[in-house]
Amino acid sequence: MAAKHRVLLADDHNVVRAGLRALVDAQADMEVVAEAADGEAACRLAAELRPDVAVVDVSMPRLSGAQATERIARECPGTRVLALTVHEDRGYLQQLMQAGASGYLLKRAAADDLIHAIRAVARGGTYLDPSLAGKVLGGLARRPAQGGALSDREEEVLRLIARGFTNREIAARLEVSVKTVETHKARAMEKLGVDSRAGIVAHAIQAGWMTEG
Repeated sequence: MAAKHRVLLADDHNVVRAGLRALVDAQADMEVVAEAADGEAACRLAAELRPDVAVVDVSMPRLSGAQATERIARECPGTRVLALTVHEDRGYLQQLMQAGASGYLLKRAAADDLIHAIRAVARGGTYLDPSLAGKVLGGLARRPAQGGALSDREEEVLRLIARGFTNREIAARLEVSVKTVETHKARAMEKLGVDSRAGIVAHAIQAGWMTEG
């Protein structure tokens, strides 16, 4: 059996942490290894336990979510941070990006979105809540597009990437090889003139993919 994703929860509200713990521990592929009620405790526990993912509230006492994220990213490079926030302000998001967070999710997101975000971040991907992504990615530099419409499969691959799925997950879902997924991804990115996962998410938002279904 594959090892479970080890998760640290950091939020100063006991009820919120209890709800998050119940949700995470109900998943077969993840477990909560510790809880923290402030930023200092989150950093200490991350250093001691080296979890795969730290779900960090942006507004916490002692150390803010951004300060805790920066410290965890610096001192625990194997731990990836998923920022959980009620703030949709661009300033908060830029601060978190600079601090080194790998994912950004609004607290009003659905429970399934949180679980999907944890999985995406734990596996090395980046997860951006569509509501947040539209605010921070609009000014991304783009390479000159090579033109040409995306094929159906290229669009399908990009849609899944924008949702936070890894290449391996996409390959399994589409019943193709990882190499095939990588080829479709590369061709689509060249056509669109984007050079990062963030750019793919930005395009997905502009195309209306993130609000469908």
